[in-house]
Amino acid sequence: MGNIVWILIMLPCSMIFTVIGIYAWNSKKPMSFWSGSTVGENEISDIRSYNRANAIMWLCFSVPLWVSTFLGYFYIKTGAVILVIGCILGIPALPVAYGRIYKKYKR
Repeated sequence: MGNIVWILIMLPCSMIFTVIGIYAWNSKKPMSFWSGSTVGENEISDIRSYNRANAIMWLCFSVPLWVSTFLGYFYIKTGAVILVIGCILGIPALPVAYGRIYKKYKR
């Protein structure tokens, strides 16, 4: 029963970050990182490359979530450990990575 609950919780969580990455990859307008903030088209030198870098950032963050999702179905404790490590390392890394992306493509 716990394995099914794990999958029901982790699948949507993993999908959210993957969908954000896919959306960023296909977006024509500059992707924002912070909720409520916007990045103007005049702020970014190469919108396509900027969005692709954002997409890669989000997709990389989703990888440990996907690994945790499927591994946790068979070995729930191992999946939980991977999830915790991925979040502890990934959540602080996201703003740092975005800051570098923004600086690289800022006009």
